[in-house]
Amino acid sequence: MRTFRYDTSGQWLKGNVHLHSTASDGGKSFPELAALYAAAGFRFLFRTDHWVSSDVAADPESYPLLWLDGTELDGQDQTGAMFHVVCLGTTKGLKREDGLVNGLKAAREQGALLILAHPHWCGNSLEDARRWGFDGVEVYNHVCHWLNGKSNGLVHWDAALKDNPSAQAFAVDDTHLRPEHPGWNGGWIVVNAAECTRTAILAAIRTGNYYSSCGPEFRSLAWDGKELHLTTSPVRFVRIVGPAVRGERLGTFAGPLLTDVKIPVPRDWDYVYVEIEDHSGKRAWTNPLFVTGSRANG
Repeated sequence: MRTFRYDTSGQWLKGNVHLHSTASDGGKSFPELAALYAAAGFRFLFRTDHWVSSDVAADPESYPLLWLDGTELDGQDQTGAMFHVVCLGTTKGLKREDGLVNGLKAAREQGALLILAHPHWCGNSLEDARRWGFDGVEVYNHVCHWLNGKSNGLVHWDAALKDNPSAQAFAVDDTHLRPEHPGWNGGWIVVNAAECTRTAILAAIRTGNYYSSCGPEFRSLAWDGKELHLTTSPVRFVRIVGPAVRGERLGTFAGPLLTDVKIPVPRDWDYVYVEIEDHSGKRAWTNPLFVTGSRANG
């Protein structure tokens, strides 16, 4: 049984799930980051400093946006492969000296979502993307794009989807805001939630009720049992994407921009997601449109 993932009846809230502050290797403090991002329309941020288990609830500071807990783990597994893994959620007791594998186990046991970070930049193989049962994959990392162009994780996401057809996508900044890492506001997620609270934001992310973007906007998604109905910001192309060569495209280079489309969704694909692309080539991605089996949600 498969269940349509999206409910877009709430409000859209823009956020960044991967950034660094002066608590690890970032160049700005939490107040500085909050002011910068809030001015750009962001409603929430995750604290994901390296091996730092954040504790937002204990921070007495007042901020112009919502902070949530997270951390980033890094290191090698038993194969020698290098991983960076963003863990979304509140965790305790994660120590670099315990190693990556123990850190991943401890974070998962505490309920964190595990996201494979910038696999292109790390040189991860497709088998690496499947090894640890990641909940999601960074399909775009803005700092890695700035550093050396190795920002694209779509092929690694495709590999993860082979084992878990509900695996989620994330576009992120990986903000550092140091002279050698100046990029920000280049990749983000937009959740659909009834309110901007930690509980609502985390629930939307856990169920995949969000999209990832470098610019274009999804405004509504609906499924009538046969066709997907999308409304978007003006885009040049709408692509429905499945395994291997499977996929369809709406739009042309010369035709009018699209904002309201209906497109049939085949039932025999193991997974299917939507990619939109605007006139400047910037893209956005849904998560897999359906969740299956025990992962299905109402």
